[in-house]
Amino acid sequence: MQFDLLVFIGRFQPFHNGHLAVVRQGLAEGQHVLVLAGSADRPRNIRDPLTADERAQMILACLTREEQSRVSIAPLRDATYNDAIWIRNVQAAIFSCLQTMFPGRKPEGLRIGLVGHSKDRSSYYLRLFPTWGAVNVANHEGISATDLRKLYFTHPFEQGRVPAEVALIFEQRMPSASYESLLAFARTSAYAELKAEQDFVNRYREQFAGLKYPPTFNTVDAVVVQSGHVLLIRRGARPGLGQLALPGGFIHEDETALDACLRELREETRLKIPEPVLRGSLTDQCQFDDPFRSVRGRTFTTAFRFDLRPDTTLPKVKGGDDAREAFWVPLAQVQPADMYEDHYFILQKLVGL
Repeated sequence: MQFDLLVFIGRFQPFHNGHLAVVRQGLAEGQHVLVLAGSADRPRNIRDPLTADERAQMILACLTREEQSRVSIAPLRDATYNDAIWIRNVQAAIFSCLQTMFPGRKPEGLRIGLVGHSKDRSSYYLRLFPTWGAVNVANHEGISATDLRKLYFTHPFEQGRVPAEVALIFEQRMPSASYESLLAFARTSAYAELKAEQDFVNRYREQFAGLKYPPTFNTVDAVVVQSGHVLLIRRGARPGLGQLALPGGFIHEDETALDACLRELREETRLKIPEPVLRGSLTDQCQFDDPFRSVRGRTFTTAFRFDLRPDTTLPKVKGGDDAREAFWVPLAQVQPADMYEDHYFILQKLVGL
């Protein structure tokens, strides 16, 4: 075999026949395949409905006993806006598995490569991992996980009354074990919450259905730091109901981005610090534009960092407007699994989590 280890990176939301074809091609050309399930440690949303553990169980159930003996699955944390951290996450996930897969062998002596079904995406990975090889696998019948998720949250899977033509699509494009996993997940409260989120997004997007071009949205977020704490809110509305977030919102027509940020900060946290003091505390700003950062559509946000002077007490805050709560959180306790959209990665970029 050309490789000792081939690494397959993806989100597998859900795992379909195209993914299975990549795994099996990897097993044909490598002694062992390591599947890295991306977007681990993120809150459930309609783009990433399944946890890393759920995806691992789904993938293993689709393999034969012999294939299972040569496939390992590990979670992979995202690092949106920071390739260096993401590369480190990939390397750490791989090296932590090598001793189990290849006991007694040194990592530098192993032939490691990447396997994937998208040549363009594999080429991107290769630029990040120049010492590794690659195996490119043709896209299997053009299957799209995005299309499957849309069908999954549009039809009444939770009621067990899936139209025959929709069920046939899933049966033709997914291993039976994957489809059975989705049917079981549809009976959970987590699915019901995600379906309500999808219904909200559908209604939201219907407002712009007649436009010639898809709309783009501009928002702002406030990163307020004092004495090792960051000011967060708990969202009181969809999308992301109940998740932790940075204070922020949409820019009004008559506002600059900074003016909108200060207004949203006051409305959502009731932070009683004079505006001149806040403006004087501004230390950084950055635009965040990941195409998939918001389920509502293409959304650009400008985040502003405010460093308040250290003090023995933190300013009092209280949730308002769209915020159910507002509170200060120690930076060490901020976790991606709790955070709305890409707000953890905004903090990672501006604060260095």
